[in-house]
Order: sequence, then structure tokens, then C-alpha cells
Amino acid sequence: MAAKHTRWVQLLLGLICMMAISSPQYTWTLFTKPFGTTLGVTPASLQVTFSLLIVLQTFFSPFQGWLVDKFGPKLLIGAGGILSGLSWVLASYASSLSMLYLTYGLIGGLGTGIVYVGVVGQMVGWFPDRRGFAAGIVAAGYGMGAILTTFPITNALASAGYQATLLQFGAIFAAIGLLAALGLKPAPASAVSASDAPGTDTGTMLKTPVFWLMFVMMAMMSTSGLMVTSQMATFAGEFGITKAVVWGLAALPLALTVDRFTNGLTRPFFGWLSDRIGRENTMCLAFGLEGIAMTLWLVCRTDPLLFVLLSGVVFFGWGEIFSLFPSTLTDTFGTRNATRNYGCLYMAQGIGAIFGGPMASLLHEATGTWTTVFGVAIAADLLTALLAIAVLKPMRARYAAAGR
Repeated sequence: MAAKHTRWVQLLLGLICMMAISSPQYTWTLFTKPFGTTLGVTPASLQVTFSLLIVLQTFFSPFQGWLVDKFGPKLLIGAGGILSGLSWVLASYASSLSMLYLTYGLIGGLGTGIVYVGVVGQMVGWFPDRRGFAAGIVAAGYGMGAILTTFPITNALASAGYQATLLQFGAIFAAIGLLAALGLKPAPASAVSASDAPGTDTGTMLKTPVFWLMFVMMAMMSTSGLMVTSQMATFAGEFGITKAVVWGLAALPLALTVDRFTNGLTRPFFGWLSDRIGRENTMCLAFGLEGIAMTLWLVCRTDPLLFVLLSGVVFFGWGEIFSLFPSTLTDTFGTRNATRNYGCLYMAQGIGAIFGGPMASLLHEATGTWTTVFGVAIAADLLTALLAIAVLKPMRARYAAAGR
């Protein structure tokens, strides 16, 4: 098969791998109530599970990226898919908070991290001419994968309980992830564009201010988005949305399904747009959109229909970070170490999980209102939009002019 055809097959397989690992993060909010009731723990301590999932997914990603580069995507991404599904299977037997941390958090985080950083690293190598779009497509799999599972998982929780739900769906996810990974191949050297930046080794990259600016910006945006992802069922209850019905459907799972769609759609859309109008210009537009949408969402929080619709706009303004940041990073530092380099940047998602998960819960407990939490998230969105256009854009231009 010609390389130009092979890369589209690789893109499809990467998309499937990402879809297979998306539910642990994006349906977590559906499990918080049954886990909290069964284990008898506080919301803040329970949210540590979610933070562990993201922290382990991200903090080991440089090492995981190195493993993928060394041993190839098939072996490592296949193993990651198995670990991700296995985490749910094992979590179904968790009888204590520590066991939940170990299974859903630690094992799940390691598995999803291998798959995520590995697939993104592969795609930015296969598509040097459409890097933002390709990264966006596979990132969309992670953002949209749960759109197929939100209502089935909600129904299974109601009919069979959370333990049977975790066991059944975990086994399915592991099988799908492994089968898709078996067809993955590393990008050939011929796929690298002549206009690409020369490859920068990871140690050199970590010494540059432009990398750390991107890291801080991604951490700020991750904090905002992961606060919503991990806490949505909680603040929806406080806003009076949990028992509301919109268009004949329960408002909360409907909002989560709409979110998965927009969270997936935004990644290839803004990735495609950034290929045309520039990375930083697109960042400013998208990050500003999320800040405005979160403000309107807070103002209209007691209206079930607007809660559902605006939640979709919020995720449309957030999910594109997973196409814009890896493509910007690879544009800047080249493809030679793209997987492990992105692994370093992806650690910012772990920082966001800490601030968006248990820290957001603690802030809510301290202030007695979600308005404060939303205010912090909105401020982070708007500041990051400003940094993209006013600081990152000229800094990257100077870095490129200096010959990297």
C-alpha cells in the first residue's frame, strides 16, 4: 500500500485506539455518586482518583513516549489499551478508597497515557503537512469516544449497578484497544517534510523559555476543562439540573453526550484552522471562546436547556488544546523526538487535574459556592488567550529566527 494511503489507515487505527480509552476520563463523573455511597468517602477524597488517573497518564508520558519510540507503537500502545480496560475490570472489585486509587487511578492512568502520547506522537510524524488536523482527529477520538458510551453506561448503572458496568465495559475497551493497536506502524523517515524544524532533543527543549510558556498555558487550560469534566455531576446537582429533563431526556447525561460531541469536533476543526491561520491566532480565538462560554454558563446555570447547550460550547472551546499544543510543539522543535517531547508537555495535563479535581473541590468546600471555582477557571481561560497572541507568538518567531 502506498505511503499516502497507509497514513490514512494509521489515522483510523489511532482514532479507534483513542476512542477505546476515553470513557475512564469522560464518564468518571457518572461513577462518583455510587463510589462515594459504597465507600463512604468525601467528594474531595474521591476526586483524588480522577486526579491520579490524569497525573499518572501525564507524568510518565515522557518515559512512555521514549518506550514507544524505542519498541514501536504496536507493542506499547496495545499494552496501554489492555491496561486501560483492565483498570475498570479491577476497579469493579475495589472495596476501599486505596484500591480505587490503585486500579482506576494508577493502572488506568498508566494505560491511557501510553496510548494517548503514543498515538499523537505517531500522527504528527505521519502528517507533517496536516499536523494540526491529524493531531485533532485522533484527539477527537479521545474526546468523542465516550459519546458512544455515555447513555449505555448510564443505563447499565441504573439496571446492573456500577460494578457490573465497570467489568463489562472494561473488558470491551481492552479488546478494542488491543485489536486496533496491532495494525499501527511507525512513520517512515520519508514522511518528514523538508520544511520541518530540525529535530531538537528533549534535554535541549526543556531549557527553552518557549517550551515552559507552552507548558504553563496548557496547564491553565487543562485546569479549566478538567474542573468541568470531573465535577460536572456535582455542580449540576447544586444547580438543580440532575433531575431535570430536556427534550424528553435526562439533562445530565444529555449534556455529557453533547459535550463529548463538541469536545471531539473542536479538535480537528481548530487543528485544521490552525494549519491555515496560525497556531497562536487559533489559540486566542478558542481559549477566549471558552472563557466567554463559561461565563454565560454560570449566569444561566439554573436553566436546564441552556445548561445542556452551553456545556457543549464550553467543551468546544476547551478540547482543541489537544490538537493545538502538540502541533505547535512539533512545529517548533521538529519530529525527531516528537513523541517524547510531547510527553513532556502533556505533563501539564496532570497539573490541571490536580487543580481541576481535588483542589477545585476544596475551594468549593471553603467558599460554599461554585461561583468562585468558575471565576478562577474563567480567568485562566482569558489569560491564556492573551498569552497566546501577545507572548507566545512573538517568542516562537524569535526562536525560529535564531535558528532554533
